[in-house]
Amino acid sequence: MLTTARKLTRSADKPRQSDLKRAVSTAYYAMFNFLARECADLLIGTGKSRGQPAWGHVHRALEHGHAKNACAQTANLGFPNGIIEFANMFVALQEQRHNADYDPSIRYSRAETIQLIDAAELAINEFKSAPRPDRRAFAVLVLLKKR
Repeated sequence: MLTTARKLTRSADKPRQSDLKRAVSTAYYAMFNFLARECADLLIGTGKSRGQPAWGHVHRALEHGHAKNACAQTANLGFPNGIIEFANMFVALQEQRHNADYDPSIRYSRAETIQLIDAAELAINEFKSAPRPDRRAFAVLVLLKKR
């Protein structure tokens, strides 16, 4: 999805706002889909496990609003920096996605859009470098609601 977002920024010498807004939105969805896949991989498994119904259920369980609220808590919960950086970018990019999709007055430059895409990619890579037990704990945090 990040490749698609980058292509949208290069759609013309001067890309249309609709292309830049779609690129911002796509960058957020790259993070969201990465997180959904990570949750399922960490809690159910990879390889053949991805074909199990449980993997699909976990993948689909991630909710935008709950994930954003959980991400906003990570700095206070002792997670390593890679996860905190991912969580902060997830929140920021979700807000940018809302602006891009719902605010007709918002304008993006190509440079600003590329910067957001690069930041999403960096955040994903930072998350991947965090220890597996911390990534699993984060998956539980973003998926399960407190009762």
